[in-house]
Amino acid sequence: MTGSSTTTGPDTAAADTEGRRSTDRSRRIAGAVLVAALLAAAIGAVAWRRQPAAESAGPLRLERPGTVLLVAGPTHRVRQLDRTGRVLGSGPVCQRAATAAGVLTCLRALPGPMATELRVYRAGKDQPVLTLPVWGEPSRTRVSPSGRWVAWTVFRSGDSYAQSGQFSTTAGVYDLRTGAHHGSLEDYAVFVDGRPFHRESVNFWGVTFAADDRTFYATMAADGITWLMRGDLRTRRLTALRRNVECPSLSPDGTRIAYKKRTGTRWRLHVLDLRRGSDTALAETADIDDQAAWLDGRTVGYAKPGRNGPAVFAVPADGSGAPRARYEGASPTITTKPAGEGTSPPRPAALP
Repeated sequence: MTGSSTTTGPDTAAADTEGRRSTDRSRRIAGAVLVAALLAAAIGAVAWRRQPAAESAGPLRLERPGTVLLVAGPTHRVRQLDRTGRVLGSGPVCQRAATAAGVLTCLRALPGPMATELRVYRAGKDQPVLTLPVWGEPSRTRVSPSGRWVAWTVFRSGDSYAQSGQFSTTAGVYDLRTGAHHGSLEDYAVFVDGRPFHRESVNFWGVTFAADDRTFYATMAADGITWLMRGDLRTRRLTALRRNVECPSLSPDGTRIAYKKRTGTRWRLHVLDLRRGSDTALAETADIDDQAAWLDGRTVGYAKPGRNGPAVFAVPADGSGAPRARYEGASPTITTKPAGEGTSPPRPAALP
């Protein structure tokens, strides 16, 4: 029998060399892909750790006074910061939030049109002590200095206060001590220029409470005019004090109101002295559509667009200085001691 033999010619050798090169390239490509995948995984792991870092700062400590509570974007989660901006704690998801005396209100949108609920939390409790269904879109919320009363405002139609007559709002208050539910300020008796005031279309928004657990202030709009209203929680009566005052915010000592004043098609922040009746334009000249908050007795905070979304700015309450960006987020308020842990609150002032 004759055996067979294999002869390796130039073409075959070239093919083998090219195959080895192809294999080497494939290995290099595979290696590069693997390295890239590992790098991506590592970066993803770092990003994953960084993203929830603020959320893992711990629970809210509502009883800790002097910290800033705000709604952080884009998660809409409530965060507690110290004055330097360091995150101290993280809380529920809310479109609007406010705090005082160890109480937190969380106004949050629900799935479906015009579906909102108000959740109320107390210091040291993870679950809400009160949940109220509210028909409308979240707009404003506040807590009284004692922590007894909570308030909310929702849009029933429209989503901006910019166009007079093009929106509808409802504002209500709730007594956490007695359970009294004032679902709409439209049920109050209203007086303008000392006479009863009745209109088919009236809107209320932007409640702010005095320290006596009886007096509050809010905005009323009717006939294309806005008024600063003083309310009485016992008599359920609202009295007009001044025109062109929107989204009032009462100072910690109860003597001044920060608010937005319409000038043409824009709003500018002002402070009204309730004792003297004098009005001061603040150094912020941008168009501000927000219910301001007092960061202390001399400083007004508010939200406006910043570099990375909504940001909290601060400006002196006496009209001096210039606005400064302080924190990323919106809906700022300052934590205060729970009721009974401090001195007696000041009595509210009234216009002369």
